[in-house]
Amino acid sequence: MMKKYRLHVLIAGSLLAGALMVATAAQENAEAEFSRTTIDLGVVVSDVEKAAKFYSDALGFVKVGEFDVPAQMAGDIGLTDHKPFNVQVFALGKEPTATRLKIMEVSGTGSKAVDNQYISSSLGFSYLTVLVSDLDKTMKRLEKNGIAPVKAPYQLGGANSHLILVKDPDGNIIELIGPR
Repeated sequence: MMKKYRLHVLIAGSLLAGALMVATAAQENAEAEFSRTTIDLGVVVSDVEKAAKFYSDALGFVKVGEFDVPAQMAGDIGLTDHKPFNVQVFALGKEPTATRLKIMEVSGTGSKAVDNQYISSSLGFSYLTVLVSDLDKTMKRLEKNGIAPVKAPYQLGGANSHLILVKDPDGNIIELIGPR
């Protein structure tokens, strides 16, 4: 009886070890699936110059490049109805893996603004979260650029971490989190 019990334990242990190996291999495969673990986010804006000034001057993003998307390509891949546009690329640093924000204005499309009163007002991506090292310094830069938080800073939990919301020129919500 004891040998049979040990055999069952041994088999169960082997099955568990095999399952863990498969899970670990699957996780490693999933990790290798992506060449970069940060994402780029594209934002269509009504005025690219105003948006660029907001993201660079008021928030401190760094412009790292720009590129054109020709009309033929934009139509062929389904981005626009064959309307060309320019994309300005901003990043949260100069590292190659830094998160990038791609800002573009597509002329002649009659784009409609999204209801951004609250994050629940519209479906889809609702806000950006940017972690800052000094929220007071960030708030001074915002104030210098005429940007006021939606409400006063909110303290998160017991830590020295606070949150404010601001909106870009098109009303898109930006959540800024950091110590004061």
